[in-house]
Amino acid sequence: MIDWFTWVQVGVGLVVGLLAIGFALARKQPNDLTVLGLVLVEVLLVVQVVLAIVTPLNGNAMIGNGLEYWMYLVTALLIPPAAIIWALIEKTRWSNLIIAVAALGVAVMVFRMHTIWFTLAPGYA
Repeated sequence: MIDWFTWVQVGVGLVVGLLAIGFALARKQPNDLTVLGLVLVEVLLVVQVVLAIVTPLNGNAMIGNGLEYWMYLVTALLIPPAAIIWALIEKTRWSNLIIAVAALGVAVMVFRMHTIWFTLAPGYA
């Protein structure tokens, strides 16, 4: 995992989440900005998959539990497409809240993946 890329992912997730909350409060339906913002979150997660495979080969090995890291990553990959499908099926202002929860949830999960990658779990010393 690359440290700066983690913070880019978290920042994008927060911006998309807050933007979607703003549109929901304004009683707007999901639009290109919110849906494509969540698509960007998904693209960054796909890049993270590639980085998680390549960076250990370059000497940036994971310190924490690998299984836990990959479970977080696979789960995070499933959340944005599900939220996008939901938002496209149910075009109400509440769909923007679903997009917001998805984006903010992925941001939290990426931060947790960062912690797993760089921190040795207690009891493994």
